[in-house]
Amino acid sequence: MFQMARDTVVDGRYRVVNRIGSGGMADVYCAEDLQLGRKVALKLLYRRFAEDEEFVERFRREASAAAGLSHPNIVQVFDRGEWDGTYYIAMEFLSGQSLKEVIRRDGPLDPERAIDVAIGILKAARFAHRHGVVHRDIKPHNAILDAEGRVKVTDFGIARAGASDMTETGSIMGTAQYLSPEQAQGHAVDARSDLYSVGIVLYELLTGRVPFDADSAVTIALKQVSEAPTPPSRLNPSVSPALEAVVMQALAKDPARRFQDADGFIAALEDARRAPAAAAGATRVATSTGTYPPVPPVDDDPVLALEEEDRRSRRWLWWLPALLVVAGAAAGAWFALQPEMRVVPDVVGRQGDTAAQILQNAGFEVNIETVQSETVRENRVATQRPQPTEDAEEGSTVTIVVSSGPGEAAIPDVVGDRRRQAERRIRRARFKVGVERRFSDDVAEGRVIETRPPARSLLERGRTVVLVVSRGVEQVEVPDVTGLDRDEAERLLRENELAIAAVTEETDEEAPGQVLRQDPSPGTEVDRGTTVTVTVAEEPSTVAVPDVVGVDVNTAVEELTSAGFRVRQEMEVVDAPDEDDIVLAQEPGAGQELERGSLVVIVLGEFQPPENLDPDAGTGEGGAGVVPEEPTPGPEP
Repeated sequence: MFQMARDTVVDGRYRVVNRIGSGGMADVYCAEDLQLGRKVALKLLYRRFAEDEEFVERFRREASAAAGLSHPNIVQVFDRGEWDGTYYIAMEFLSGQSLKEVIRRDGPLDPERAIDVAIGILKAARFAHRHGVVHRDIKPHNAILDAEGRVKVTDFGIARAGASDMTETGSIMGTAQYLSPEQAQGHAVDARSDLYSVGIVLYELLTGRVPFDADSAVTIALKQVSEAPTPPSRLNPSVSPALEAVVMQALAKDPARRFQDADGFIAALEDARRAPAAAAGATRVATSTGTYPPVPPVDDDPVLALEEEDRRSRRWLWWLPALLVVAGAAAGAWFALQPEMRVVPDVVGRQGDTAAQILQNAGFEVNIETVQSETVRENRVATQRPQPTEDAEEGSTVTIVVSSGPGEAAIPDVVGDRRRQAERRIRRARFKVGVERRFSDDVAEGRVIETRPPARSLLERGRTVVLVVSRGVEQVEVPDVTGLDRDEAERLLRENELAIAAVTEETDEEAPGQVLRQDPSPGTEVDRGTTVTVTVAEEPSTVAVPDVVGVDVNTAVEELTSAGFRVRQEMEVVDAPDEDDIVLAQEPGAGQELERGSLVVIVLGEFQPPENLDPDAGTGEGGAGVVPEEPTPGPEP
């Protein structure tokens, strides 16, 4: 049996609170309308009906008609729709009891109260009939007494979608105790059929029982067609002749002999309410709707009864010889007319209705008992008495025990339990167990995170409850971040759902800013979210001053700036051209440890060639003091 879990939202609007009950067509839930903030009764059509297109079309049409009925004695239909492969109707939610529950608890009811309830149902029927809607399934189960004691009828018009009818096997769908004779025969019905059903309900209100009952729906239907009801006053002496006459007219087999509309029925009940209680043997009682015969008188005078008994005791002696002759004939007839013995058919495993029909066709009466069973399917015969193939008298009663299914139970709350403990508790509640494992950051490994369906919800015994068991925190593989710079390492760890919570630094001139080591090491399996510690290379705080003396200015500047120093150049005149732009000296000197960014002064050679001389200089007056070279003496003449 499918049951929606609490808090399921139907069609994005109706949140399920709890299941109220079920009927022949649908399950009924109490739900909250999330748009209007009110409680509703949500009727969810059984899926086997939802697959029948013709049925669904009737269901839609009749639900629409019922939604147009607004009356104080009719449960209002608010909405209808389709959801999750089936169809639903949202109706007014009433917190009272069904009339059937009231009858079981208080029945028979006081005639005054019974009349009030019946008139309330008739007013609902009258309003529906005037709008062209026939209920077709009026019964105490479909009438609710609200907190103020007012009766309200539900399912107006909806019953037509699943109208009671004879099936091919001869069984009857619907509640046979309240069917009109024309319904039981599969004939067309009208408003008078509803009035017959109201008459059945009134009879039950007054007597605490229905007029026709039997072990099978077929037998009840046959009684509706052919058997006269026991007058209600014989079961409840407080029923007046006038009220009894109204009930008997409502239960006329021929629709033409019943009340022709709800107004006539209501008027007759009001007349019966006002009529004085008549003595037994009274004359016929007249009402505004006709004349009804009184109940046959019962002579309960004790004196007359004793006198009649005395006369009979003296008379029997005269009849003794004749009685002996008759007795002998009767004995012979008894032996000749012994009931025929028949073989009891084997109906074990068959559906209840089908089994009852087979037994009745074989000439037996049928008594049905129900039992919960986890091994026999619902509505199947588990056993029978007498046993199959035994001989039994024709017309005797065969008892069939029909399974009502395993029944329902609340799912134990095992959230937080260890898996084995949870499995034992679920099995003790007579459910099967399924297990699904899931990672969890909050629930320890091996303990139950949740159950499906949820804990404390009702489920048919024998169905499977899935335990969702924690696998603990999800494991991930630590990636290799060595050789990456710090930002890239953090990004890669985050992608793998890990984190850097601690960073240590280590001086390393070769790879400053890069990850040198990590813990845990690459490839290790750890919990998701685990902290990874990395060691990042750091440049040293002091650096040895490079030796740049004797190198050209460009090389010297590049070496010093690469080592992290600032450079200032000073010039010094040199005589040799090969010392031009060459570092002559540096301060501080090579090898000294300085903080990065310190200033290093380098002294560069600057060659300045001598000025160019005039070739004629010194030959004239006032010439420069350059002595001309003496001429080489030539040979003597």
